[in-house]
Amino acid sequence: MAAPSWIDELHLHEVRAAMAAADGSGVRIAVLDSGIDTSHPDLAGLALSDDSAFEIDGSFLRAVENTSGDAMGHGTAIAWIIRSIAPKAEIGSFRVLDGDLRSRSTIVWEAARHAIERGYHILNCSFGSPGDARFVMPYKEWTDLAYVRNVHIVAGCNNHDVSVREWPGWFPTVVTVNLASLPPEVWQRRTGSLVEFSAHGHEVRVPWKGGGHRVVSGSSYAAPRLTGWLSRLISAYPELRVEEAKALLRRLAREQSER
Repeated sequence: MAAPSWIDELHLHEVRAAMAAADGSGVRIAVLDSGIDTSHPDLAGLALSDDSAFEIDGSFLRAVENTSGDAMGHGTAIAWIIRSIAPKAEIGSFRVLDGDLRSRSTIVWEAARHAIERGYHILNCSFGSPGDARFVMPYKEWTDLAYVRNVHIVAGCNNHDVSVREWPGWFPTVVTVNLASLPPEVWQRRTGSLVEFSAHGHEVRVPWKGGGHRVVSGSSYAAPRLTGWLSRLISAYPELRVEEAKALLRRLAREQSER
């Protein structure tokens, strides 16, 4: 379906209807996280298109395939949220976080590069790396590559202060999401910040590693909601460019001014 060439209110109504009818079919989502436990009953039927981890091997990084699990539980929760909104989207796991949700910028870079080269449409990054100047280029390299390849990036932000600079969320091409107390089916637009969106992320009951559940809060759990809705948008309008999709998410969101 061709996206409307001019997005007026009438066309927005058409876009909303198209998104409501979409289920993520044809969209590939890479979850860069702690891994995904597909044995959890809440993820029954999920067959990962990739299950990769990245390890430091001397001076090199080595990709390890079929990692079979989640180092913590975080990635399992993220995959479940995405799947609850876009059940037909294809999901791949790229493990970059350890059991303490720590990583290295070089590991994230390599995982993102692999996901882009493997043809994923969206990278979900429910994390933020400190915005020190020394981290700019390792993150800018792959966010720029994603933009050139028309790969969408959705990221979380600092849970306590959205004015804290983090990567990849503070690049303008990224859809960056803060947590809010909102109905699960809506998202809001924030103004005056590179963290341009907020979504439900307070006290979310999610599946966790080992078959259990947790009630959690954080932008980590708000970001995959935008990933799910974005995948429905791309499913309806496959030719959307990164900048066009982000503009449509702004137009479709509730307004919220926070400065």
